[in-house]
Amino acid sequence: MEDLISVIIPYYKKRNFVKDTILSVISQSYDSLEILIINDDSNLNDLEFLQKISKLDKRIKIINNNKRLGAGLSRNKGIEQSNGKYIAFIDADDTWAPDKLKEQMSFMKRNNYQISHTSYFIVNEKKKIIGQRKARDLLSINEVLKSCDIGLSTVIIEKKVIVKTNTKFPQLVTKEDFVFWLSLLKINYKFYAFDSNLTNWTNSKNSLSSNTIQKLFDGFKVYNYYMNFNIIKSFYYLICLGLNYLKKK
Repeated sequence: MEDLISVIIPYYKKRNFVKDTILSVISQSYDSLEILIINDDSNLNDLEFLQKISKLDKRIKIINNNKRLGAGLSRNKGIEQSNGKYIAFIDADDTWAPDKLKEQMSFMKRNNYQISHTSYFIVNEKKKIIGQRKARDLLSINEVLKSCDIGLSTVIIEKKVIVKTNTKFPQLVTKEDFVFWLSLLKINYKFYAFDSNLTNWTNSKNSLSSNTIQKLFDGFKVYNYYMNFNIIKSFYYLICLGLNYLKKK
């Protein structure tokens, strides 16, 4: 019997993409899912749109925020209301290959891993592949500080890890996932790599995650505030982060 996976999808102004995202989730060959869409948009037209989408599959549940929380806090809310043994994240403009969850869960079960991530394709708004990122095992915090190579939409994590450690996404515009990963690596959890391109990550013009200045600003906050590094050390890692980001462009 398959363990239940809770798929967490924060939604804000992704109307042009989210249907493809949902279709890629409900088409998974892994059947034991609950799909939690956390609606962070108060626009009534978008709410009606999401309600129509929810009729595509009985496993879909819409959770409406009373006020704008941002992607990080919306994910926290989804985790809190989830019932799955495992949590899988996907953003509302990304898509999964049909066997993504089945193959990744098989990999985790074979090796008794609690956290894993995969390689992924980078696509533009027309779904054309423009790059890829190769996943690698990340076994210590030092391996991640200079370059955040974990694709959020590729991660599966056993829920009890999050509950036991009380790990939360912070309220940042970008890099909220970076803080989440670092928090777990800091207490010796490891991210194991399944080297298969099972996710399409969308690099859209209006995406917050593709805004270089915002990413560097939030990157400094990660080091200086969340990691408690001094200003010099924070700038050192920020420069490393920026250089690694430019290499990937």
